[in-house]
Amino acid sequence: MIFSRRTGLKGTLTIPGDKSISHRSIMLGSLADGITEVHGFLNGADCISSMNCFREMGVTIDHNGDTVIIHGKGLHGLQAPKETLDVGNSGTTTRLMSGILAAQNFKSRVIGDASICRRPMKRIMTPLSLMGADIVSENGNDCAPLLITGKPLHGIHYDSPVASAQVKSCILLAGLYADGETSVTEPYVSRNHTELMFDAFGIDIKTSGTTAIVKPADKLYGQKIMIPGDISSAAYFIAAGLITPDSCITIKNVGINNTRDGILEVVKMMGGTITYDRLDQPGEPSADITVQTSDLKGCVIQGSLIPKLIDEIPIIAIMACFAKGQTVIKDAQELKVKESNRIDVMVKNLSAMGADISATDDGMIIHGGKPLHGAVIDSHLDHRIAMSFAIAGLNADGDTEILGSDCVNISYPTFYQDLAGLK
Repeated sequence: MIFSRRTGLKGTLTIPGDKSISHRSIMLGSLADGITEVHGFLNGADCISSMNCFREMGVTIDHNGDTVIIHGKGLHGLQAPKETLDVGNSGTTTRLMSGILAAQNFKSRVIGDASICRRPMKRIMTPLSLMGADIVSENGNDCAPLLITGKPLHGIHYDSPVASAQVKSCILLAGLYADGETSVTEPYVSRNHTELMFDAFGIDIKTSGTTAIVKPADKLYGQKIMIPGDISSAAYFIAAGLITPDSCITIKNVGINNTRDGILEVVKMMGGTITYDRLDQPGEPSADITVQTSDLKGCVIQGSLIPKLIDEIPIIAIMACFAKGQTVIKDAQELKVKESNRIDVMVKNLSAMGADISATDDGMIIHGGKPLHGAVIDSHLDHRIAMSFAIAGLNADGDTEILGSDCVNISYPTFYQDLAGLK
């Protein structure tokens, strides 16, 4: 894909459903008794990977557009997969599903693409092993492929060294099958979609500070799930509306869960013009968000704010290039082990476009206000990198070419069409 400078981005759009909630709806719906009806399901490659893995374990799932009907098998109803479970590019599928597989009465093998086979899995292997699980890395490098032999599990308390919803959710899902209470304490609160959905499905889940506590479950009850738009996908249009001259964009029905809304806090810190009208509807909180061209200023992003916007840091770095003054991003070591090393990739690509940006051990420093020019951008097949540089390309002189641009299919298959639809 090639992008060149535009002005006057105006319009209203509805973005696809939340990726995190879509994954969890498949998993808990599969473990529930009865029917789970999902509306607003994200038809991205990652969520389809979760769907296909549970189909491979005997779950009947009807898929029609963004509506999914899951015929739950019950907590102990999954069947041994005949084939290796292929998670594609999905770290969420890999880590969350491993917590479920660890407790089953069968063996399974989990594989993914080249990116997944480089991502760290020791962070889930360690707590699952403490619970009595038999989970090993086939190549001995603490990465996929994973070989999991189901075992009886024990309840534990785990102090997680990272604030990661994937790690927390993996342990809590395993805790459904444990012989006692299971709890996870994080350094900061990570996104809480699992806890909210556990509660909806009738699971005994409590939170206290940065600790989540789950009791073993006897039965889950099928639900109707309404999934709002993904704030991580909305972030690209929020940024576009703020930094592109003469623009005003409204994004409908965006999830504003308070463990995910860090991008909204950053916009306010940077002085952006943003309004949102909360929607009165069941499920997670959501709002219609409107942004317009603004004079942004630099800020410091760190600490407990980082888990609330970890996936949005690439597009925040783009925004920082157009802000007055310095923006510092700290405590974001997690960016190094995403689909790509997002610190290195952002610094290299933005430097190629003329930005004043430097990497640190745990983030980056950006001096805004230096005009960007077009460049050839290597997305490293990372969907969030590709979408971020599409927005940068609309605000740079000359042409910006994004290599591997099709990787947006992982989370937002219609991204380029939606972007082109803004007039």
